[in-house]
Amino acid sequence: MAQDKLVGLNRRNLLSLIGMTAGSMTMYHAMTTLGLAGESRYNGPIKLEGAPKDTSVLILGAGLAGMTAALELRQAGYNVKILEYNNRVGGRNWTIRGGDSVKELGGEIRNCEFDEGLYINPGPWRIPYHHHGLLAYCKRLGVVLEPFQQLNHNAFLHSTRGGGGKPQRVRYVMTDIRGHISELLCKVTRKGALEGSVTKEDQEMLLEALRSWGALDENYAYQNSTHVREFRGSVEAYRAGRNSVVPTSGKPLSLSEILGSGLWSDLAAFARYEFQTTMFQPRGGIDLIGKAFSKEVDDLVTYNAKVTKIEQDEKRVTAYYEDSENPGTIQRASGDWCVCTIPLTILSQIDINVSAEMLAAIKAVPYASSVKVGLQFKRRFWEEDDLIFGGVSYTNLPIRQISYPSSDFNTKGKGVLLGCYTWNGPNSYEFTSMAPEERVKRVVEYGARIHPQYKEEFENGVSWAWHRSPFTLGCAGDWTEDTRREHFNNLCKIDGRVVIAGEHASQVPAWMEGAILSSLDAITRLHKRIMAG
Repeated sequence: MAQDKLVGLNRRNLLSLIGMTAGSMTMYHAMTTLGLAGESRYNGPIKLEGAPKDTSVLILGAGLAGMTAALELRQAGYNVKILEYNNRVGGRNWTIRGGDSVKELGGEIRNCEFDEGLYINPGPWRIPYHHHGLLAYCKRLGVVLEPFQQLNHNAFLHSTRGGGGKPQRVRYVMTDIRGHISELLCKVTRKGALEGSVTKEDQEMLLEALRSWGALDENYAYQNSTHVREFRGSVEAYRAGRNSVVPTSGKPLSLSEILGSGLWSDLAAFARYEFQTTMFQPRGGIDLIGKAFSKEVDDLVTYNAKVTKIEQDEKRVTAYYEDSENPGTIQRASGDWCVCTIPLTILSQIDINVSAEMLAAIKAVPYASSVKVGLQFKRRFWEEDDLIFGGVSYTNLPIRQISYPSSDFNTKGKGVLLGCYTWNGPNSYEFTSMAPEERVKRVVEYGARIHPQYKEEFENGVSWAWHRSPFTLGCAGDWTEDTRREHFNNLCKIDGRVVIAGEHASQVPAWMEGAILSSLDAITRLHKRIMAG
């Protein structure tokens, strides 16, 4: 029956199937693999020249999209002002440090108790090597970057359905599945099943390649051997005082165990285009990017400005706002034009007079749910005990991921790791529904099933659920193929004197690169419109 459903499955149907079962972000990854989505379209610095004298632009939101627009428009000669809901810049480009206070919708103010120098990035946290626009601005603004380690063969893959519930090193699963597949291919090749597709000479070379690639023995079988240990590594750690221990490779996992447990599924996370090395992070926290922009445009920002209404006529755009911390008094800010970067979940609740097509687009895009939890420990046990220096461990437990810090390797003292990162699905909604302190408690309980040291070494933690974020009501625009086809162009067009920018108005959703590219595209088109007028 399942095979019958696959008959005639073309690329478009395949993408729709992936989108329905795994969400639009997974669909975007698949589109990239199939060549249907390209990498960053950044082509170098934009050149906006000849701005009409005294022309003003009102920017709503001081996230990366808003600050990119402000930086470039002021440099071109425009009079710029920014309204920002928070008391800081950056939007989702945000780092929580010790001493910071966070408040979700309907929740109490929670104080982060991390020690000095320790932090967690609740939003974006890594930069792919091909996000050229963001990297260019980091260079231009002096943001120091360091490598972010996504793949660490010594990290864990964990499933409650296999391996006795014990975490398996990434390299174990990688080696074992490669070995089993190689053995199967060798059997097919030796039985002549490839006759007509591969020449006899090529078959011989294929067998030799598979034997080497899959660590097979002289009979083309994958089984415990010295050769396997060269890939799988040893069970016994090479530690001082234990050099006399003869290392063993451990018993390889069977193919049925790997497939049945689902351990293989998370290997794809390391192969995706966005996650291929090299990735980067700012040294000291992701918010250093926003702070670098702020040095250029901070004098343009009005903070704690909660926009409640946006009006436009043939000559002006006016935004009505109140103090987000002391609401009551309504104030106004106007500009000849407006670049609006307010998340669509918020914008859809604001009275704004734009066309019916743009209004429909604003209301058509839901936002992904995501939760992150940072945990502080007394010592960096993942390095000292488990020899894991950076990288990500994956699990089918509700926490989904554990990411180890890619900085301060092999240092004494405390450390913070990302103990939970969910993206859409039941786990994300489950954690969102919990009180912040309950999330931390649950994450420690789940994490102890992978790292038993949690119970002894844990000190404190902080969490953030993006659907309870008062300034976004969600993590990122969650487009589908259908909604993008129907609404994307209407969302991005210049509507009267208003143009929308942000990751939600880009072809690279949920990434900082999308915010910057969208902003550059929007202000380039806006400048052309102004000059033509």
